[in-house]
Amino acid sequence: MSKIAVVAVGGNSLIKDSQHQSVYDQYAAAVESSKHVAGMIEQGWDVLLTHGNGPQVGFILRRSELSREELHPVPLDYCGADTQGAIGYMFQRALRNEFSQRSIEKQAATIVTQTLVDKDDPAFKAPSKPIGSFMDQATALAHRQDDGWSVVEDAGRGWRRVVPSPLPLKIVEFDAIVALIHTGFTVIASGGGGIPVIEENGQLLGVEAVIDKDYAASTLARDLSADLFVITTQVDKVALNFGKPDQQLLDTLTLAQAKDYLAQGHFLAGSMGPKVQAIIWYLEGGGKEALITSPENIERGLRGETGTRFVR
Repeated sequence: MSKIAVVAVGGNSLIKDSQHQSVYDQYAAAVESSKHVAGMIEQGWDVLLTHGNGPQVGFILRRSELSREELHPVPLDYCGADTQGAIGYMFQRALRNEFSQRSIEKQAATIVTQTLVDKDDPAFKAPSKPIGSFMDQATALAHRQDDGWSVVEDAGRGWRRVVPSPLPLKIVEFDAIVALIHTGFTVIASGGGGIPVIEENGQLLGVEAVIDKDYAASTLARDLSADLFVITTQVDKVALNFGKPDQQLLDTLTLAQAKDYLAQGHFLAGSMGPKVQAIIWYLEGGGKEALITSPENIERGLRGETGTRFVR
C-alpha cells in the first residue's frame, strides 16, 4: 500500500472572502483544493481528507433562526451531519472530475463520521466555542432562559451562543475508514471534527458540542499511523511574533521547539495554537512528519519549497 497522508482542510478554505460564500463559490474552492490532493496521489500518497465546517454550520443555524416561526430548529449534531454530507459531496465530485482528467484510477467516498467524547470532559462545564450569529442582549438572554443556551458578550460586537469543545477520544467509524483506504478509495471523513457523541449504557447519544477539526484529524493520523499529517490554513508558513515588526517565518520545527514556542504563547488559541497542538500530539504518538501551509501550496510544501515542516 502507498504511504498514507491525512490532509486537514480548514472550513474557511472553502470561503475565500465575504463576496464568495455561496454553495457554488465553495465548490469552486473545493475544486482548487482537489487539484492539489490529486497531485499528492500522483506522487504516490493515499490521502484521507478531512475538513472544517464552522462557517457552514453557522449558515444552517442562521437559517434556523430566520425560519423559527415556520420550521423546527436543527440540533447542532445534525448540523454537523448535514455539513459533512454537503461538503463531502463537493469534494467527492471535485475529486472524481480531477481523477478523470488525470486518468487516475481512484474513487472518492465520504463517511459521515461520529467522534466519541468523554461525557465528563471539563469542556461541558465551561462552554467556550462561539457558534451562530451575533445577537443583542435581550435576544441572547431570552435564549438562555427559554432554550438553556450558554451565551456570552463578544468584545463589544454583540452576544453569541457558546458550546462545549470536548477533546476527541475515538473515531467511531475508524474501521470503515481503514477498509476503504485499503481498497483504494480516497476517503473524506471526520468533517468538522466529527459529530460529537457520548456513550451511555452501550448507546451513542449526540451532544450539542463542537470538536476542533485539527484535534480530530490528529486522532485519525495517530490511529492510522499516517506517514504525513498536513494542515492547510490561510498562511503559507507558521511564524513567531505573527503580524509584528519582528515576525519570523519558520521553515522547520522539531517537536521540542514546537512545544516550547506553544508554551511561550507564540501560537494563539484562536488561530495557530490548535494546529500546532494537534501536530504535537501526532508526533508524540509516533507520527513521522507534519506540514502546515496554504491549500494551494501543498505540493510545493511537500517538495520543501514552502510551508512549515514539523519533525520529531
